[in-house]
Amino acid sequence: MGVQEIPFYTPFYLLIFVLPMVIINVKLEIGLNKRIIYALFRMTIQLVLVGFFLQYIFLFNNLWVNSAYVLFMIGAAGLSTVKTCGLTIKNQFLPILIGFGIPNLVMILFINHFVIGLDNIFDAQYYIPLMGMLLGNSLSGNIIGINTFYTGLKRNERQYQYQLALSANQWESTLPWYKEAIIACMNPIIASTETIGLVSLPGMMTGQILGGSMPMTAIVYQIVIMGAILISRYFGIHFSILLTRKQAFDDYDRLIL
Repeated sequence: MGVQEIPFYTPFYLLIFVLPMVIINVKLEIGLNKRIIYALFRMTIQLVLVGFFLQYIFLFNNLWVNSAYVLFMIGAAGLSTVKTCGLTIKNQFLPILIGFGIPNLVMILFINHFVIGLDNIFDAQYYIPLMGMLLGNSLSGNIIGINTFYTGLKRNERQYQYQLALSANQWESTLPWYKEAIIACMNPIIASTETIGLVSLPGMMTGQILGGSMPMTAIVYQIVIMGAILISRYFGIHFSILLTRKQAFDDYDRLIL
């Protein structure tokens, strides 16, 4: 049984529910209307363009084209992390790119070869959608973790300097906020993993079932992707903080962000 086709115009029916949101925001003077409307408009344009683009990528299914698109995705995610966390593109983009990209690339290639058992581990049908799921979840975790680490350091800079004055090195002095950042990054995905199937049916599983896959097949794929998300998110935040901190302190271990 195939998926039920949705006419291109029916998603706009959801605007019926956006109108009351706009009215409530105006009445209560909640300044969200411009952001909500812009977000919905941008999301629609981006997905339509990506949809057209992916049709040709899937049809062509070339190693170099697929990999170039994945690298573009990693670059966009890295840039978003840098901007959202208030870091400098000049000094921190490359560390974020490496810290963000390596765990996800290793994980997706491992899954495609050893778990799914693909002959072509760069097959666009698996490589791009699965990578998108890993990157999307790693992005939110990276932003939470990096923000927690550097915000905590700035807020407690005197305590950090005091630890340095007591002969602690930079690693020892920043360790409390490092641990806090890792926990903050991982808490949402751990909670989601614990309650999956009870509280919600995740997107990948739902999509496969709607596409006609048997529920158990969809469940196996979902177990794989949830495990991969948790693992790549964990290593990604470690790598990202460790690499960005090299540019975040001067020769005297003072925070210069």
